[in-house]
Amino acid sequence: MRSKLGHVVRAGIIAGLGLWTATAVWRHFNRGPGPLPTTSPHSASLPPAESFRPDSERQMRGGYVFERNCAICHGRWGDGRGEMAEGMQPKPGNLTLGYFKFRSTPTGFLPTDEDLGRTVRRGIANSSMPSFAHLPAREVEAVIAYLKTLSPRWRRPENYSGPFVIPSEPEWLYDERDSKPHRDAGARLFGSNCAPCHGVAADGQCELASRLENQLGEPCPPPDLRNDPLKNGPELTDWFRVLTTGMDGTPMPSFGEGFSEEDRWDLVAYLRDLRRQGVRDKNLPPGTKE
Repeated sequence: MRSKLGHVVRAGIIAGLGLWTATAVWRHFNRGPGPLPTTSPHSASLPPAESFRPDSERQMRGGYVFERNCAICHGRWGDGRGEMAEGMQPKPGNLTLGYFKFRSTPTGFLPTDEDLGRTVRRGIANSSMPSFAHLPAREVEAVIAYLKTLSPRWRRPENYSGPFVIPSEPEWLYDERDSKPHRDAGARLFGSNCAPCHGVAADGQCELASRLENQLGEPCPPPDLRNDPLKNGPELTDWFRVLTTGMDGTPMPSFGEGFSEEDRWDLVAYLRDLRRQGVRDKNLPPGTKE
């Protein structure tokens, strides 16, 4: 009787262990990414808020999205020290600083959710930041919420501002004859305000180019405005926006106050003409002129 009872007990224990093992294996292969660490090797002296512990379901979900898609470049802590960052030029942004180039808000202020979503979905041309247009809207919203845990700037009300209202493109912009005086005015404005950094030919070649740096002291050479894909976006309203807001963390200032709305559209018209000319020159046979 005891022998039979012992067999039953052992069988029950084995069955129980088997069920426990199977459950553990299932959980291992079906779980999401583990929770993010609560201390950073690069932020030991930062305030408790920098522990990066998401405080809501959306931020927690955003942490998983960030870990799967962003951490390899931006680093697990968002400090730009990801596994792939070393060989990248330009370097991935340090999100812990809380300064963003591509915004619709005034210089020094945080971007809107729409600004961040535009960068995530579009990517950044002429950089290592790809488009994540394939991500569902729910995941984009979640990763935006998570980004706001990476810098204390997001918790200070004085860092927020409403966006500039970007006006519609003027009617004259696409009329060759009507736009000529505006292009000419834009050329004069470019020569006196932009050429010192971007070069007289807008090719990024000038005396200052090799000395320009971003806020971290890293090289920040100006682009060739004639041909390079513009990081702020391909639309004319994108160009107007960056003239209005500047690019925080770089030598590119805001012209939102110093230039009138018409001045900025004149510069856009001149830049558009330059880029059209650049495309035409590329398509000409070597050694010929249009």
